[in-house]
Amino acid sequence: MSLFEEIANDEDNKVYKAKGWLPIYAAPRTAEILIIGQAPSKRVQETGIMWHDASGDRLRDWLGVSETVFYQSGKIGVIPMDFYYPGKAASGDKAPRKGVAEKWHPKLLGEMPNVKLIILIGAYAQRYYLNLTNKETITATIKNYQHYLPKYFPIVHPSPRNNIWLKKNPWFEQEVLPMLKQEVQAILKQ
Repeated sequence: MSLFEEIANDEDNKVYKAKGWLPIYAAPRTAEILIIGQAPSKRVQETGIMWHDASGDRLRDWLGVSETVFYQSGKIGVIPMDFYYPGKAASGDKAPRKGVAEKWHPKLLGEMPNVKLIILIGAYAQRYYLNLTNKETITATIKNYQHYLPKYFPIVHPSPRNNIWLKKNPWFEQEVLPMLKQEVQAILKQ
C-alpha cells in the first residue's frame, strides 16, 4: 500500500473518505523546496489542486515561480499540517487537527531526501517545526527568519485575510520577500 493510500484509509480520516475527499499534498522524490502550510482551503479540497486559489497566486509571486515550476517541475513539495479542509470557524477556517503532522510528516519527509529548504507558512507550521511556544508571535518569528536558515524559512500566510498584517509590517515585503526569492531561486538554479 502506498503512503497516499495509507493516509486516505487511515481510521482518523474516515469522515473525509466518506465524503469522497482525498488527502491534499505533493511529495515528489525530486523536491528540493518544501512548503508546509496549515490545511487546504475549501476550494483546494474541491479541486484537488494545492494552492489553487488567491493565496496560491500570491505565494507563487512571493517565491518568484511560475505555475509550471510550482506544479510541474518536481522541485517543490507541499505538505499541510492537515491533509483535509477543516471547515469554517468564526473567523477563517478551523485549525488543523492535532496529531496529523506527528503521524505523517516524518514518513513524507523521508520520501523527499533532496529537500534543501522548508518554507513554513503560518503559526501552526512554525510552532510545530521551530518548537515555538504560543507566547512567541508570528511577527517576531518572521522578523527573525535568518535565525532559522538554512533549513527553515518562516513566512506569513499569503491569504488576502492577512492584508492588514502586511500593511502594518512593510518590512516583510521590503526585506523578507527579496531574501525568500533569492533562497528559492538559488536552489532552483542548481
